[in-house]
Amino acid sequence: MITPSSGPTLLGVDVVLVGTVLSGLAAFAVILAIYAAVTVKDPMAKRVKSLNDRRAELKTGMLTANSKKRQSLVRKNENVNKMKETMEGMKVLQESQVKMIQQKLAQAGFRNKELAIVVLFSRMVLPVVLGLIGVVIFYWTEMFPDWGSTKRFMGFAALVVLGYKGPELYLQNVSSKRTLAIQKGLPDALDLLVICAEAGLTVDAAFNRVAKELGRAYPELGEEFALTAIELSFLTERRQAFENLAYRVDLDAVRGVVTTMIQTERYGTPLASALRVLSAEFRNERMMRAEEKAARLPAIMTVPLILFILPVLFIVILGPAACSIADAFASDDF
Repeated sequence: MITPSSGPTLLGVDVVLVGTVLSGLAAFAVILAIYAAVTVKDPMAKRVKSLNDRRAELKTGMLTANSKKRQSLVRKNENVNKMKETMEGMKVLQESQVKMIQQKLAQAGFRNKELAIVVLFSRMVLPVVLGLIGVVIFYWTEMFPDWGSTKRFMGFAALVVLGYKGPELYLQNVSSKRTLAIQKGLPDALDLLVICAEAGLTVDAAFNRVAKELGRAYPELGEEFALTAIELSFLTERRQAFENLAYRVDLDAVRGVVTTMIQTERYGTPLASALRVLSAEFRNERMMRAEEKAARLPAIMTVPLILFILPVLFIVILGPAACSIADAFASDDF
């Protein structure tokens, strides 16, 4: 019978085996890091298609006078039409809800306005579907035999509420992440806008240049600035392009920038000085937010300190003394 060779052990664990496993994991991590470094993708690559579609839409809308061609440009999907007709037949579709969902979709980065009908239809259908699934799981099957009637009803109600609020929560989550990413890069974008304005570039050229420079670091902000530059080039009213930017980004800072740009276009005030003041304000605000987070850190660390660090510290300090006292009492008994 062949017995495996026993290597050095530590606390009953084979050191060679553990070292081999850790070496394999380290090698896998190195290979994964090299693969991630070699296959770096441009974060703006996926957003170029939507920008090109928007450019083509604006260009076609300006160059074609035929209304049928314009309607064919924004031709709706048949499934979306069926959903809309169903909701209109049930009289549950309101124009205010559609506009609100469209704005949330724009803030989340979804350019297709037809998705608003899909979101509203899913809010109507998902509670019914998940409710039927809940009835099957909690009442018709014995998947949870230990649950009483109260727990079963709470599970059923949770599924129904999740079906109704799920799409809205998803949009809110995506929108908040996107807004935070835009907020981080806005001061740098304003600094670049100031430099471009002082260099003599036009507003649309300055937005386009900032979008190219910040596209890799802040792809969300680069996408919004590139879309604004496209709309500035094609829309008949330049004010509408700035208002669209404020419509797509739910930030007070962006609304301040939009107001400044509109006033500059209307009254001819110096753009560089106004943007420089806004950039300084945004940087001070970002520093204040960082200081606020740093000030909250001691209070946040109190609970982990009490739960995890202090018990271990007490065991390390009092453990040897407790072992010595126990050995002393044991020797006295004998």
